[in-house]
Amino acid sequence: MADPLTKSDEAVLAALGERLARRRLRRDLTQQQLADEAGVSRRTVVRLEAGESTQLTNLVRVLRVLGLIEDLAALAPEPGPSPLEQLRNRGRERKRASGKEER
Repeated sequence: MADPLTKSDEAVLAALGERLARRRLRRDLTQQQLADEAGVSRRTVVRLEAGESTQLTNLVRVLRVLGLIEDLAALAPEPGPSPLEQLRNRGRERKRASGKEER
């Protein structure tokens, strides 16, 4: 079966909503409890879990309560140096220590 996150926007939102609902249930939280902890309305939680659109701020608040906020780094990781930058910096790598103390 294909990963739903590679499908349409609607399929991505539906898969995300299902995952959020499963995480909420694993934490034994009702939709109202999650909403209260996140500072959003219960309707917002219902919309998120149904794969409907909501404000990004609301998603961040819910992710924080569910312990998923750290996973956002995987969503948009810091870019590393480009291959060209790596080549440019290659000759600048230190090969030995100078023996002088830093001040």
